[in-house]
Parts: sequence; structure tokens; C-alpha cells
Amino acid sequence: MKEVKSGKRLFRYALTQKKIIIIALIMLSIAVAAELTGPFIAKRMIDNHILGIEKTWIATGEEGQDKVFYNGKYYLREDRAEDTDVSGKDTARVLQVGREYYFVPSEITFDGERRAANGELTITRGEESATYEATRLTSSELIDFYQPEVKYIGYLVALYFGLLVVSSFFQYGQSYYLQTSANRIIQKMREDVFGQIQKLPIQYFDHLPAGKVVSRITNDTETIKELYVTVLATFFSGLIYITGIYIALFLLDAKLAAISLLLIPILVIWFIFYRKYASVYNHKIRALLSDINGNINESIQGMTIIQAFRRQKKAKEEFETWNEEHFTYQNKLLSLNALTSHNLVGVLRNISFVVVIWYFGGASLGVGSMISLGVLYAYVDYLGRMFGPITGMVNQLANLEQARVSAARVFELMDEAGVEVSDVQHPRYEGNVSFESVSFGYKENEYVLKDISFQAQKGETVALVGHTGSGKSSIMNLLFRFYDIEKGKILIDGKDIQQLSKQEIRQHMGIVLQDPFLFSGTIASNVSLEDPSISMDKVKKALEDVGAMDFISALPKGLEEPVIEKGSTLSSGQRQLISFARALAFDPAILILDEATASIDTETEAVIQNALEVLKKGRTTFIIAHRLSTIKSADQILVLDRGAIVERGNHIELMERKGKYYQMYELQQGGQHLAG
Repeated sequence: MKEVKSGKRLFRYALTQKKIIIIALIMLSIAVAAELTGPFIAKRMIDNHILGIEKTWIATGEEGQDKVFYNGKYYLREDRAEDTDVSGKDTARVLQVGREYYFVPSEITFDGERRAANGELTITRGEESATYEATRLTSSELIDFYQPEVKYIGYLVALYFGLLVVSSFFQYGQSYYLQTSANRIIQKMREDVFGQIQKLPIQYFDHLPAGKVVSRITNDTETIKELYVTVLATFFSGLIYITGIYIALFLLDAKLAAISLLLIPILVIWFIFYRKYASVYNHKIRALLSDINGNINESIQGMTIIQAFRRQKKAKEEFETWNEEHFTYQNKLLSLNALTSHNLVGVLRNISFVVVIWYFGGASLGVGSMISLGVLYAYVDYLGRMFGPITGMVNQLANLEQARVSAARVFELMDEAGVEVSDVQHPRYEGNVSFESVSFGYKENEYVLKDISFQAQKGETVALVGHTGSGKSSIMNLLFRFYDIEKGKILIDGKDIQQLSKQEIRQHMGIVLQDPFLFSGTIASNVSLEDPSISMDKVKKALEDVGAMDFISALPKGLEEPVIEKGSTLSSGQRQLISFARALAFDPAILILDEATASIDTETEAVIQNALEVLKKGRTTFIIAHRLSTIKSADQILVLDRGAIVERGNHIELMERKGKYYQMYELQQGGQHLAG
């Protein structure tokens, strides 16, 4: 069912470029038709013009076109005479015996084995025998008889060459247009896959490594491209070739053509057999390639840790395990191809030629069944040509299977439930946030948040504190709708966020993570994220507000300083300041700082704290922090433990209560004193 579904979807993608594909396939058909005309031209050249001199010649009394002068008379071939009735006319024959040609001044009654001696030519067929007066032709006399054929042979050679030129032109055209359409199809497919990734919920990426996603977008779609470029062209041209050749074979000899039709069911059975085994190998190969990409991506991302902890050998062993298994299955597929594809075609070709030799050889021995040399040549030529596309189609079965498997993987990703990206503009929030008895778990029946209830009023700063795993970041994930709650409600300005699209919710929210992510580009582009509504002045103002312009001004290109992947040339503090400016540039009504000061030195933290005092006005701010000293000014502090709020209040109230918050604060302060 999945195979059929993938096939239909691949066909639908092909329909997006149907005009170009149709043009390409028409050009391909013309090219194939032009090429297949060749053997018929060769047959005509052999039978009508090279061996045509053995036809009956009629003596005429005057010179004229296509006439040959010999022994005082002009001769014209009967098939070129206006009156083809030879009865009562002076006729003659030119017959080949061995390498010599003889002129027989009369008609012959039958043809068969020929012998010439002492000015006589004897023809024997079975028990019959006939002797005729014959004169051996000299080279110049033979050339005279061939002279009328030269221009016709020239015409046919020119026609054959012209058809080759036409075929080459249309072959180029179909290849160009087919590859252009294939590139367009894959371009659209990749856009659709990438667009699908934007719609997928965050939890999808919790279970699928980035390298595997990349493999589906790049490697698998590139394999599908081969389906449209090579496989489609090979199978279509092969079908056109085979159909055309069978038509030609039936025109030449219907009986032998009917026998040759046995090749079709043999090929169909072979295709089914091949797909049964190749499908298993290809599924495994694509999955292993995806695993290898995931392993490489993870190794590059964690190269610092690998080298720091001297795990290079272990990382190499892990990679070699994947690589060895991939090699094993590639070899199995290679063995399957080598064992069957060329061998199968070779066996079929040899059997076919044996049948041709048996059939034509037997027919030539039968009474009155002499086979035309031109027909024999055309038949052998067409048979030889037929196995070319058969070989091509068999050899493309591997690519077809790989494309089919890759398509299933790509469409599996595209079938994941996602949310359409909404462009609806939502009015700016007031910033009132309310959690009402919210419970949530990343796994079913394993709650990491239990009955969470609190309110954050417009302009308030709410701090979330607690030990690792207490549920602080989970609250922010729910507020952003990276994950959806299982019980309770989350309200913004009194409206349930489940009733809004995810884009509407996040439209007036900003976030700064503990580990900031910078994209390849410039410092300015990382702040604005190429949003046209954020001007360069706004970018600069945001950077100034967070105190980042001091180090940016010292950079060679300032705001246009290039940023490579993840901003690896910048310090942690510098990356965090840029990330903070990014959130502020979007002027959010709700600002979330998720451990935003955890990896920043004390001096940089002071800069951010000063900027925050100004920027927090008029917006609701949530701060997730381990450093309790940074949240002393928060309007409300929520202390979480094992997914539940165990304490709430401001810094002074919680210190007076001498509960969990007090213990955490004193422990941190004591640690700082000891460090000092």
C-alpha cells in the first residue's frame, strides 16, 4: 500500500512539470523512431540496391535513365520498367557464384545452389537441376550494372545520416528537458520537505537526530532525482524501443516475432524476482546511510568533547561499525546485480540468436523459401538493438528500487502531523499570563509538571527556580507551545492559547536560551533574522541596550562582521548578548530568559541586568535562573521541586520563610564566599 502511495505521489510531483516532461518524451519518441528506421534503410539498401542486380533485367532498344549498356543492348531492371510484364520480352539475369558474377541472357526457372564452368551456369535444388549459358562479367562490366544503384544508395546513406542527426538532436533535447524538469521537481520536493520541517512539533526532533533529517532532505531526494532523470528516460525509451522493434519484427516475419514475444513474460518475472530481494537490501542501505550521517553530524558537533576526553578511537570504531554494515549490504546488492542482470540479458540474447539461426537456416533449406539477406540483416540488427534497452532497464532496476525506498522515507517525513504556518497578525498582548492547574509529561503518564497554577501580571518579572529537572524549562516550553499541555489551561490576556495558532502565540514573545544559537550570516542578520520590519537602527538600538556595541565596534566590520556556524568565533558572553539583542529587537510583550546568564561572566551579567531594568518596563518577563542573586528584584519567585510549586513570593518573603529557597540561596552565597 505504501509503495502504491509513494508511486502516486511521485507521479503527482512529476505532473508539476508535465508540460516539459511531455515535450521531453515526445522528443525522445522522435529520436527513437528516427534511430529505429536505420535497419529498414539498410534492408532496402541490401535487397533493392546491393543484391538488386540479381533481379530480372529487360532488354530495351534505347538509352535512358537507370539503363545499362551491355553486349550491344540496353538493359533496365524490371521493377523500374513502366511495364513490368516480362512475358515475351528479351530478359536476362546477373547472378553471383562465389565471388564472381555471371550474365545469363535468359530467365531462370528456379533458384538454388549455383555452379559455373565452361561458359555455363548450373542451378541445383534438391533433385532438380537446370543449366544456362553464362558469361563471366569483368570488373568494369559489373560496375556498369551497379552504376544505376549508386545514386539510390547515396540517397539512402544521406537519409540514414540525416536520421542520425535528427535522432542526436532530439536525444539532446529530451535529455536537457528531462533533467531540467527533474531538477525542478526535486527543487519543489526539497522546498516541501523543508517547509514540512518548519511545521513539525519540537518533540519530533527529540527522537530523530539532525543527521537523519538532513539525509532525507539531501541524499534521499537526490536519489529520487535519478528516478526522473535516468530511470524514467531509460524505461520510457526502452519501452518505445522494444515496441518499435517488435512492430518492425512483425513486419519482417510475423512467426518469428511471435516467438520473440516470449521475452516479455521472462522479463516481467525477472523484474518481480529482483524487486523482492533488492527492496530488502535497499531499505537497509538507506537506513544505514541515514545512521552514518547522524553519526558524522554528532561527531562533528561533539568534536570538542571527543578530543578532550580522548574518545577518538571509540568514535572511529562506532563509525566503522556503521560503515562496515553499510558496505556489507552494498555488496549483497552488488552481488545480486552482478549475478543476474548481465547474465540474464546475455543468456536471453544467445537464446534469441540461436532461434534466429535455427529458423532462418531451416527456412533457407526449404523448397521455395529462400530468405532475403536484407531481411536477415535487419532481423539480427533489431534483435541486437532490442537487448540494448533491455540491458539498460535491468541495470536501472537498482536505481528504481533505491528511488522507491528513498521516496517512502521522504514521504514518511512529509506525512508526519504538523501545523500549518499561519500569517495571521495578532494584536500585541497586554502580557497577563495565567497557568490554571496545568499538568504535563513528555511521556505518557510520566508527569514532569503537576497541577501548576500561577499568574503573572503585565509588566511583572516572574522568576522560576529549582534544581535540575524540577520543571522550570518545561513551563516555558508550554508557554511557547513547543509542547501542548495534557491537563489544565494556559491563558494570555484571558484567552486560552490552545485557541490560537502557534505563530500567533509567539508573535509577541521573545526568548533567550542558555546556549544561544547564531546562524551563518552577520551580526546584524542574527539580530533581525532578516525580518524586514526590523531596521538597522532598531538592530543597533537593541545591541546598545544590552551593552553589546562595545565589543561590536571593535570588530573589523562592526555590525556586518561575518558569523560562521553557531558563532564559534565569538565568546559565550558575546553570543549571549547578540541573542539577547535579538529578542529585544522584536520588542516582545512577553520576554523569557532561560538560564540566560548562566554562561556569562559577572561583568557581562551586570551589563545585562542594567539593560533589563530599563527594558522590563511594560512587558512581562520570565526568568529561569540557577543564580539566585540575579533574581532578587523579581516581583514573584516560584520555587519548583519535582514538577510542583513548593514556594512562591518575592525574595524578601521567601528569605523570611526560611524554606527551600532560603536553603538554596544560602548554599549559593556560601559557595561564593568560599570561592572568594
